[in-house]
Amino acid sequence: MMMWSLQNLLFTLSVALSHVTSAAALIRVSGYEGREAKVSCPYGVGYESYEKYLCRNDCSDVLIMTTIRKKTRYSISDDKNIRVLTVTISNLSSTDAGKYWCGVTRNFKDIYIEVKLDIRPDRCCDHFTKVRGYEYGSVSISCPYQSQDRNNLKYICSGIQPSTCLQQAVVSSDSKQNGRFSFNNDQTSSNFTVTITSLTQKDSGMYLCGIHRNTSLDDISGVELEVKEWCCVKSHNVSGIVGLSVTMECPYPPQHRTSVKFLCKGDHRYNCTHMVTSQSSSEQTDHRFTLRDDAASSSFLVNITELKANDAGTYWCGSDPEWSVGNYTKIQLSVVFPQQTSKLNPTSTVEDVGSQATETSGKLGLWKSGYDWELKAGDL
Repeated sequence: MMMWSLQNLLFTLSVALSHVTSAAALIRVSGYEGREAKVSCPYGVGYESYEKYLCRNDCSDVLIMTTIRKKTRYSISDDKNIRVLTVTISNLSSTDAGKYWCGVTRNFKDIYIEVKLDIRPDRCCDHFTKVRGYEYGSVSISCPYQSQDRNNLKYICSGIQPSTCLQQAVVSSDSKQNGRFSFNNDQTSSNFTVTITSLTQKDSGMYLCGIHRNTSLDDISGVELEVKEWCCVKSHNVSGIVGLSVTMECPYPPQHRTSVKFLCKGDHRYNCTHMVTSQSSSEQTDHRFTLRDDAASSSFLVNITELKANDAGTYWCGSDPEWSVGNYTKIQLSVVFPQQTSKLNPTSTVEDVGSQATETSGKLGLWKSGYDWELKAGDL
């Protein structure tokens, strides 16, 4: 009985294998886990009306055929005009990788083409190039590619899923400008660059550089962008007295010796008002501010005469219009009245320690309270 079963098995295998002939070519197909792969197999003239199918391994298991258009994860179509059989395999998993056959049913021996299916995880990458930028500034992401890809579509997307990167690309070689994103391709160095302007911390994260391939999965590389909070490398406090003058010192890099120097006022550098620059400007309305450049010490001095209470606040000085980190100084100016020890805070209010300011109709009043003089703040 055992001998008969073995002979029967060998006969079945021989019959299954006898229905295929040698493959004319090898078709390589790649796909991502969880996505779909399309297997396209050409066939010769005269076989348009023949039954066709896709099978796996020794072809004893036919996965789908043209007489059954859809079966579980498989669907099939036959374009008789261009003589191409296409099978779509959805919801791919790593177990789908391996050898397949596109077959055409004939009376004696079927003809077929061998297919090799490669499945990759839908995530990238083992290594990410790290790039750093700062809020409100700009950053350039560099993406190298091989010389044979110089004419291929290039793109960049955010995230780590290669399968959807092209569809979700923020900018590409076909659309070189998209809001804050711009694309530049340098074929001489085989490198394309994507520049992001007006950075925010929300721009932080993973990005994928993609090179489109027509016959295989796109070439993908990873970049990790970190957008740091815009902060000051140099920061200090300065105090002055109402009615007198105060001087603020602003260092700058030696290479900025010929650059325009400036001082502006505001809580944030991106919305501050210019008070004075090293170039004469008709926009300057408060001529109590003067700027003197000392190139020998790589610094400039800003002098404010006849100091007022509302001069208190946050100032920014520098020599770099791009506001690169390290090329500016943040200065916190506080103002006190003569013979007073309390300071005006950056919002230009006046308080004496232990006292409470009250408003009057636009005047500053003083009154006796015990043994302390108190300030009465209205419009300063």
